[in-house]
Amino acid sequence: MPLRSYTITQGRDRAPARSMFKAIGFTDDDLRKPIIGIANTWIETMPCNYNLRDLAVKVKEGIRAAGGTPMEFNTIAISDGITMGTEGMKASLVSRDLIADSIELTARGYMFDGLICLVACDKTIPGAAMALLRLNVPGIIMYGGSIMPGKLNGIDLTIQDVFEAVGANAAGKISDEQLLAIENAACPGAGACGGQYTANTMATVMEAIGLSPFGTAATPQVDPAKNDIARECGKWVMEVVKRDLKPRDICTRAAFENAIASVAASGGSTNAVLHLLAMAREAGVNLKIEDFHTISQRTPLLVDLKPAGKYVAADVHYAGGIPVISKRLVDGGYADGSCMTVTGRTFAEESADAKETAGQDVIKPLDQPIKKTGGLVILKGSLAPEGCVIKVTGIARKGQRGPARVFNNEEQAMAAVTSGQIKAGDVLVIRYEGPRGGPGMREMLGVTGAIVGAGLGDTVALLTDGRFSGATRGFMVGHVAPEAAAGGPIAAVQEGDIINIDIEKATIDLEVSAEEVAKRLEGFQAPAPRYETGVYAKYCAMVSSASEGAVTFKPRQ
Repeated sequence: MPLRSYTITQGRDRAPARSMFKAIGFTDDDLRKPIIGIANTWIETMPCNYNLRDLAVKVKEGIRAAGGTPMEFNTIAISDGITMGTEGMKASLVSRDLIADSIELTARGYMFDGLICLVACDKTIPGAAMALLRLNVPGIIMYGGSIMPGKLNGIDLTIQDVFEAVGANAAGKISDEQLLAIENAACPGAGACGGQYTANTMATVMEAIGLSPFGTAATPQVDPAKNDIARECGKWVMEVVKRDLKPRDICTRAAFENAIASVAASGGSTNAVLHLLAMAREAGVNLKIEDFHTISQRTPLLVDLKPAGKYVAADVHYAGGIPVISKRLVDGGYADGSCMTVTGRTFAEESADAKETAGQDVIKPLDQPIKKTGGLVILKGSLAPEGCVIKVTGIARKGQRGPARVFNNEEQAMAAVTSGQIKAGDVLVIRYEGPRGGPGMREMLGVTGAIVGAGLGDTVALLTDGRFSGATRGFMVGHVAPEAAAGGPIAAVQEGDIINIDIEKATIDLEVSAEEVAKRLEGFQAPAPRYETGVYAKYCAMVSSASEGAVTFKPRQ
């Protein structure tokens, strides 16, 4: 088979390159085989990616057993949970594109014949997918797996409970000792945050869109079976290379619709909107923010998972895994079963092999959905002409109309919540936290968790041009576009203005005349950029609107 890597490794003129490879143990025989790059997002700064170094060893075993030569390299990862509520959180979304760039650049430099990307924390998953779609070389994505739930007094805990406990403690509802007990119990070991938060949402997406082999993602990171999965993934990537099955062959328009349906059915993170829009641009697929609303409205919510539901991510594994969710989508006519997956089998063929655990209660039957429509609603109106997103799982309210409480950054809003300044009926507006204005579109789990923990989750709304953690629950509207830093209407909102959010009509309006809004925005100037040099400055200069996926390039028309 013709190999891309031969450009680097074969022929008289490549003797210097071979000499350097031999210095680190590769042989002539190794260099004649397909060379598979292992893009590893292992990092020693968080539990989410902590075991990926060990899993890479097993992946290499699988590659070698199938006749390939593995070459491992690293990229970065930023923990959303650790950086949440701080200046460090600005690095999170920026890291997605840097991860994609670094994987792409390494693969182009070494001309790998195939790629396997080991991912876990939130931005590593779409970042890897974006790189694969740019390169369009055979490859797969392997998810490291969820953390196991923590246990306290017989109750399952996740990191969401810690964030909400902070708000409860600030409101005097729990003691310092109770907060510490929750903090100490919630994260018992390696693995990504344990609800249908962004990491597990995007892991679900990768199986649904066809880039991860079915049945590999839901197994928790500390489960011994993950080692076997890693070996098998090493073998699978060799099959993908032999078949020359490319990511863009897999990620068609129909495959993206299957992915959106999986998010809607599982109550997944609003971040999936950003990431799937970005992936679609890399794939050359025409996907719009409105498509998420259309697909979510026709797809039932079937999976009872945190943040709004009862169960944790590991429970999906014990129920039979993501293939059970996929089978529900195929059986109900909510997914296109003819889409190709990375194994060479169709979505329907892979789903048909699902092994559902008898009596499981995590993934509901088609005739007993939690809700008749999915978890994502795209709102548009005078406050968000390009759109914004709300996750409606666990929300009974159909709307909220109330006075704006305006904050120009997350810290101001957090201080107001924890000091008791926010009252029932308020609509918090947090602006200048968008892709350009933040920069980096920080998640708001600190303040949303504090709102819920303070007992205001049923009476207060929040909207922002920033974004939310997958662990966020409540009446929270994110990705308001255009953002404030771009002179969007959110920049014109003043304290006490009435904001009307209507879920059934999918509208979000500022009850101020268009003439008054235009007057307020006359001569608008965004605040001076906080970072004038370095990676943030480059990001601000390049990043697009959240309604376009906050990508850092403009594709040719």
